[in-house]
Amino acid sequence: MATLFPETASTDHHRRTAPRTTARTTPSDEPSVGDLLSEISADVSRLVRDEIELAKAEIKQESTKAGKAVGMLGGAGYAGHVVVLMGSLTAIFALAHVVDIAWAALIVTAVWAVVAAVLYTTGRKRLRGVNLKPERTVESLKEDAQWARHPTS
Repeated sequence: MATLFPETASTDHHRRTAPRTTARTTPSDEPSVGDLLSEISADVSRLVRDEIELAKAEIKQESTKAGKAVGMLGGAGYAGHVVVLMGSLTAIFALAHVVDIAWAALIVTAVWAVVAAVLYTTGRKRLRGVNLKPERTVESLKEDAQWARHPTS
């Protein structure tokens, strides 16, 4: 079948038979600067997101420890308040009635004093062990900075 425009027929035939070429024709071609910058940008943003997630996890872990220690110190404060209250009641009962009820109040006061001492020392010990500085994140950032300065080493 003859065509009305022979030059179009030959170019149309050429389009169908010629292989398509892409930006990279062989595997040995180097990636473009734009591709490299795009990869670096994606890697840096992924790295920053990962570092932020690590910092969040570390801070959450340390905050939980601090919260428990502060709770124990609060318990010690409450127990101390009860010690003062029971001590006052003991003194009142001891002065008003020199009888067995005063000794009972004194025993309760002593028990609260022991509870307060245990809560206080345990809470203080745990609070000293809290470290709010995200150590792993700082180390990771130092490694990243070192790698950025010397990427081939």
